[in-house]
Amino acid sequence: MQAYVTQDDALMTTLTVREAITYSAMLQLPDAMPASEKKRRAETTIREMGLQDCIDTRIGGSWSAAKGLSGGQKRRVSICIEILMRPKLLFLDEPTSGLDSAASYHVMKRIAHLARPEGMTVIASIHQPAAEVFQLFHNLSLLCSGTTLYFGPASLAQQVGTFLLLFCSNMQGWSLELLKMFIAGFPCPPQRNPSDHYLRTVNKDFDEQDSTTAAEENIEILVKSYQSSEISQQTEQQVAGICQLGRASRRRTVQKGSQASFVTQCSVLTRRSFVNMYRDLGYYWLRFAIYLGLCFCVGTVFYDVGHDFGSIQARGSMLLFVAAFLTFMTIGGFPSFVEDMKIFGRERLNGHYEVGSFVLSHALSSIPYLIIVSLIPGAVAYLLVGLQRTPQHFAFFTTLLFLCMLLVESLMMIVASIVPNYLMGIMTGAGIQGLMILSAGFFRLPHDLPNWFWKYPMYHVAFHKYANQGFYKNEFVGLEFPRTNNAGEGAGLVPTTIDGEEILRYVWEMETGYSKWVDLGVLTGMVVVYRAVFWGVLKFGEKIKPILRGGGSAKRATTVDVDACSDGENAV
Repeated sequence: MQAYVTQDDALMTTLTVREAITYSAMLQLPDAMPASEKKRRAETTIREMGLQDCIDTRIGGSWSAAKGLSGGQKRRVSICIEILMRPKLLFLDEPTSGLDSAASYHVMKRIAHLARPEGMTVIASIHQPAAEVFQLFHNLSLLCSGTTLYFGPASLAQQVGTFLLLFCSNMQGWSLELLKMFIAGFPCPPQRNPSDHYLRTVNKDFDEQDSTTAAEENIEILVKSYQSSEISQQTEQQVAGICQLGRASRRRTVQKGSQASFVTQCSVLTRRSFVNMYRDLGYYWLRFAIYLGLCFCVGTVFYDVGHDFGSIQARGSMLLFVAAFLTFMTIGGFPSFVEDMKIFGRERLNGHYEVGSFVLSHALSSIPYLIIVSLIPGAVAYLLVGLQRTPQHFAFFTTLLFLCMLLVESLMMIVASIVPNYLMGIMTGAGIQGLMILSAGFFRLPHDLPNWFWKYPMYHVAFHKYANQGFYKNEFVGLEFPRTNNAGEGAGLVPTTIDGEEILRYVWEMETGYSKWVDLGVLTGMVVVYRAVFWGVLKFGEKIKPILRGGGSAKRATTVDVDACSDGENAV
């Protein structure tokens, strides 16, 4: 089993350290293990990484009100999550990035101490480690522009004070020209960190223009000399042996990621998302306040519209605002969606759960909050305006509003999985909804829409069409209105009435051949389709990411391998 800790700490900021690691334990450990044992494993891992003093502290982040953990503590939380399964191979991508020297040392020391008794091999890429951190490494790989300059025991570098002895501890295979170059140009000054000296020696970005050629020649000589050395030959033999062993066991299944069932994954993810949504003010509570204020404004603008001829247009405008612009505000939760996608990317990379369980659990956890957001503000607008005051009509109104919000949220999750940028994502989502609102059949009646694109397919694809029809049928069917304003009663005008179905058919040009429940069913089906598309985008993204990432070249870095195996062999 293997695990990978990314350079960026993608953590759920609203959770405490205990909650974050316990939820991960529930997700990854097998169902056969009792819940108490999983919690005990989480507590043990927290203590192993020295996080017991902040166990009940929320992680925090740039979007949270609380300050939360420090950078080193967050990095240790990320490592805790990945070592719960006790992987045999642990990859760390710059675990000390952004940390001071003290935090870097403590993080790496904890990892080194944890790795040895567990028989875990740790591979870490690190830039410019401190001397104390450098002493923790067992094997060292020095790279320059993707080319290996040295790969072997780091103890050779720890025990010597010159760049010469790093390469020349074993003299066999080294040229006289290389020895002269080391002695003349690469002595490591006393009291200097060896890793700093190595990186400075192979760095050619800041050389003077007239000395760049010389630096490239020196690096080329180092590469050729290392490739012809005995250390290089021994390393190649070890790698060849490992590759042969891998080919022999290719048919064996490599255990990776979660051992929990799909039902367990859905249950744990739903609970975790529910807690996150409850504590994150920007997820639903801020939107709830905005919805409540907007619905109060709508209710006062259209207060008690009555049943005269002018109320026809007023009701239509009010319902359009609810169906279009009120649901449009769902894009306000896009920053939270992007954060969820970052966490999903990190956890899915290590196989903590399936894509389907994430999609389903996110929808389930959001339903209670969307019900509150649609029910209370919707009731304020509904009662103040004076729409049909029957429980059946009100229930249909709030249910339709709930489905519209759930559908827009599904749409924005698709956008978040494709455009993981706050500004561009909000603009993309707003643009898509703008096209749908424009072609929904209100600003331009359906019969007047141009057939190309706007009517076929936009008018039939836009969910606002079915939302408008559902709201309008729910309100107008069963009502009667005066056929005119009847402002001139003294002129002897005889008032005649027009029923709601005629208004739908001739004024709004809506399809009255089916009931409002069909529109509700279409919206429900669109929610399912949008979630299925969201699932498909995530699955497709997993397949193309390795292709898109291929072909990149490595820049200068000191890559170290902390091999905790008892014999210290077969380290890659």
